[in-house]
Amino acid sequence: MPQELLLQVTPEIATNELLLKDYLAKHIKVSVNEIQHVSILKRSVDARQKSIKINLKVSVYLKGEPFHETEFRLPDYKNVSNAQEVIVVGAGPAGLFAALQLIELGLKPVVIERGKEVRGRRRDLKAINVDHVVNEDSNYCFGEGGAGTYSDGKLYTRSKKRGDVTRILELFVAFGATPDILVDAHPHIGTNKLPQIIQDIREKIIEFGGQVLFETRLTDILIKNNEVQGIVTHNGETILANKLILATGHSARDIYELLDKKKVFIEAKPFALGVRAEHPQSLIDSIQYSCDYRGEHLPPAPYSIVKQVNGRGMYSFCMCPGGVIAPCATSPGEVVTNGWSPSKRDQVTANSGIVIELKLEDFKPFAKFGALAGMEFQKSIEQKAWHLAGETQKVPAQRMIDFTQNRVSSDIPKTSYVPGTTSIEMGKVFPGFLTQILREGFTEFGKSMRGYLTNDAVLHAPESRTSSPVRIPRDIYSYEHLQIKGLYPCGEGAGYAGGIISAAIDGEKCALMIAATLKKQ
Repeated sequence: MPQELLLQVTPEIATNELLLKDYLAKHIKVSVNEIQHVSILKRSVDARQKSIKINLKVSVYLKGEPFHETEFRLPDYKNVSNAQEVIVVGAGPAGLFAALQLIELGLKPVVIERGKEVRGRRRDLKAINVDHVVNEDSNYCFGEGGAGTYSDGKLYTRSKKRGDVTRILELFVAFGATPDILVDAHPHIGTNKLPQIIQDIREKIIEFGGQVLFETRLTDILIKNNEVQGIVTHNGETILANKLILATGHSARDIYELLDKKKVFIEAKPFALGVRAEHPQSLIDSIQYSCDYRGEHLPPAPYSIVKQVNGRGMYSFCMCPGGVIAPCATSPGEVVTNGWSPSKRDQVTANSGIVIELKLEDFKPFAKFGALAGMEFQKSIEQKAWHLAGETQKVPAQRMIDFTQNRVSSDIPKTSYVPGTTSIEMGKVFPGFLTQILREGFTEFGKSMRGYLTNDAVLHAPESRTSSPVRIPRDIYSYEHLQIKGLYPCGEGAGYAGGIISAAIDGEKCALMIAATLKKQ
C-alpha cells in the first residue's frame, strides 16, 4: 500500500519532482530508485514564518505497489431529446450544472441565456474596455458562463456544508481543467482557460438532447393559479414547461423588477459594498512573504483581511493576485469594478475588493421601492460614480493615503483598469457613514499589514456587485418558491450562492429536487 504523508518543504522542493523524490527517499529511508510515483493530494503555502514552507499531503508508491493514474470521467449521460422539459434561465455555473444534472436524471433542460456564447462575448468586452460602450445583454456579467468566466474563475469556497465540492471540481477536470484544482488550497482556473471548458459543457448538453438558446432574454413568466406554466422571451416566443430553474445571477435587475411587478414574493437582502484596491504585486509579496523578492518557486501572494470598524465588518473580497481590474457595468449610465486573474497570475498588479457589510436599515432612503430598496441603493452609487468620473466607463479613483486624509490625489498612476480613471475625492461617491468606515478601516489594515497603507495603492470605485441585493425565498427542503409552484430560485441571483462552486452545487440541488418531485407525481 502507498504511504500517505504530511510534509513541510521548501518551495523549491515542492515545485521540483526530482528534488521531492529525493527528499521523500531520505524521509522514509529508501533509495530514490525505489520510489515509483508520488501523488500530491493537497498543497498550500505556509507564510507565517520568515522561512516560507509549502504544506504537502502526498501518497508515495514504491516499486511493485500498484499505481493507476486517476481518470476523471463524465457521468454516463443518456439522450434526453424526448424527455420532460425543464426551463433553465441563465447559463452561468448554476444554470449549466443544473442542466448537466437534469440530463443525468433523465430530464431535458431548455437553457435560455440573454447574452452571447462564450467566444462571442469577447467583442462586447473589448467595446466596454476600449470604446466605453455597454451592451446590456453581453458584458462581463451576462453571457455564457456567467460573471466568473471573464472575471477570474476562482473555485474556492468556504461553504463546504453546501454540498459536494469535490464532485464539482472533478467535473471541471473531466471537462478539461487542470487536476491541480483538486490539490490546491485555493483552486483557480483563470479567465484564459475557463471559456473553453464552458464551451465544452454547453456542447455536452446539446449532444445529449438539451437545448441552449443564446441572445434570448426572459421577459415574462407565465403563472396560473400560483403555478408556473412557462415563459415568454423578448422576441415573443412562448416556451411551455411547469418546472423553471431561475438562475439569472445577481446583476439581472430586470428579473427582480419583473417578479416585483408580478407580485411574486421577493425580499431585500443585505450585501457588501466598497472599493477595489490595487497594489503592485511585488509590494503584496514583500508584505506576505517578508522578503524583498518572491523568487520563481512561490506563487504571487494573496491576502485576506477583516476588521470590525464602528460595528461593521470591513474585509477583502475576491482578491486577485497577479490580476487586473475590469469594468463590469451592465447598463449605460453606471460604472462597476471587479477583478480577475489569468491562470498564471502573472500580471504586475494585485487587486482586491475592500467592502463593508450593509444592513437593511441603510436602505431606508429607498424604502418606497420595497423589496428592491437595496438594489436601488446599489444602483444610485454606481450612477453617481459614473457621473463624477466623467460619464464614460472611467471610474473615480484616489490614492489610498490621500483617501484616508480626505485629500484629492494630484495624479493617478496608470492602473490595470483599461477604461481609465478620474481623480476624485472618494467621499463624494459614498454615503458619509461608508466613507468614514473605509477611512478608518484602511488605517487599521495598515497596522496589521505593514506597508499596505500606501499611496502606491489606488482605490477604484465602486465595488458593488458582491452578492445579490435581493433574495427570492424558497422552501428549505423542496427548493421551490414559497408562493409559486414549479419555480426554483437558484444560485447567486436568488441569494443562495456566492461564487462558481457554490452556484454550481446549488444548480445541481435544484435539479435533484425537481427530479424527486416528478418521481412522486
